[in-house]
Amino acid sequence: MRKHLLKTRRQLFSPQKIRLRLIFLASALIVGAVAAFFAIAAQQADHYYLLLFKDNPWVALAIPPFSLAAVAWLTKNIFLGTEGSGIPQTIAALELRTHELRQKVLSLKIAAGKILLTIMGLFSGASIGREGPTVHVGASIIYSLHGHAGFRRKHMAKALIIAGGAAGIAAAFNTPLAGILFAMEEMTHNFERRLGNILLLAVILAGLTAIAILGQYTYFGHSNAELSLDYYTWVAIIVCGIGGGIFGGMFSMALIHGSKQLFNFAQSHPVVLAFICGLIISVLGYASNGLSFGTGYHEAKNLVNGGEPTASFPFLKLLATVASYLSGIPGGIFAPSLSVGAGFGANLAEYIPHLPTASLVILGMVGYFTGVVQTPITAFVIVMEMTTNSTLILPLMATALIAKGMSKLVCPTPIYQALSEVYLTKTNNKK
Repeated sequence: MRKHLLKTRRQLFSPQKIRLRLIFLASALIVGAVAAFFAIAAQQADHYYLLLFKDNPWVALAIPPFSLAAVAWLTKNIFLGTEGSGIPQTIAALELRTHELRQKVLSLKIAAGKILLTIMGLFSGASIGREGPTVHVGASIIYSLHGHAGFRRKHMAKALIIAGGAAGIAAAFNTPLAGILFAMEEMTHNFERRLGNILLLAVILAGLTAIAILGQYTYFGHSNAELSLDYYTWVAIIVCGIGGGIFGGMFSMALIHGSKQLFNFAQSHPVVLAFICGLIISVLGYASNGLSFGTGYHEAKNLVNGGEPTASFPFLKLLATVASYLSGIPGGIFAPSLSVGAGFGANLAEYIPHLPTASLVILGMVGYFTGVVQTPITAFVIVMEMTTNSTLILPLMATALIAKGMSKLVCPTPIYQALSEVYLTKTNNKK
């Protein structure tokens, strides 16, 4: 027994083990710093495009088709593998068997390209977010350790990818618990206990680094909204759950089938497809008076804080997000989906005046977001952490569970799983 303890102690505190831990810690810190830089740059790009639209609307409306076409060309010819949200690529990498194949979707070049092109997309008015791309960036950065001899053991590749993705989502939203749950609920359905420590460490370090740079903040600020489980609350839960699940499932189906139907055209004419999608984004931006452009973060935050809703906003924002994703440029769907859900919740408040508008906005976010990604635990935890409001936990849980059930009826295969299969097919066909 004593010999065993001494052997274990020597293994834990050997110079090689300590060096590997320090390398891993450094990579997690880098993920947090990069995520913070990405957040600042994305926010500025979004802000300046909306400012341009306010001051010179016709110039701003002319930008999306040409700029998205340029981003699509760069994606296809220089940064191949950066297209889309990045979460499907990260999930697909877990299924790939060799380091060479994984490098086609996870590399430092792809991480750099993902950041650059997502920022360009936001300055083009595309309805995209940085959160999904941050997952891709985090996974790419930490997976780069696999080239080091000490990280080439069996199962280590999967551990690095999952830890990087979880660290990315935690740093992007400042929601560490949601980062862990997202990794467990979405990125792998066979979570292994041996991955727990490396996952937790990456999330904590990346999150703390982002906070150190950006400051202590909550994504949508603080909400004091409360609900008692009375008749009107249950009506809101059921409506947000059913409506969010159906609309979220329809949105997912549009992306899944659109990606499959346009696959060949996107491969042969990526610039033309991006130009057409850019025209659609401009038309929707004109119709929404600019509300459908960008991440939708400001619109959602405004609604959470009691701002006046616009009835057409969630529908136009949904369509703009579909066009942005199908254009093939890098960009996520997290933030736009939360803003669409917030818009649906705000519209519902018009018909249920007995409940606080902010509560319905938050329920709408959870219902629609769950409908899109079909990860109910992550959905209600991420919204709860983003608004620092734990008083709505039971209504949020009920809404998320209903929304997932309804979404499954509309979209049987979860969106990220379906899109990751598209990437796997494409990658395998190129072997």
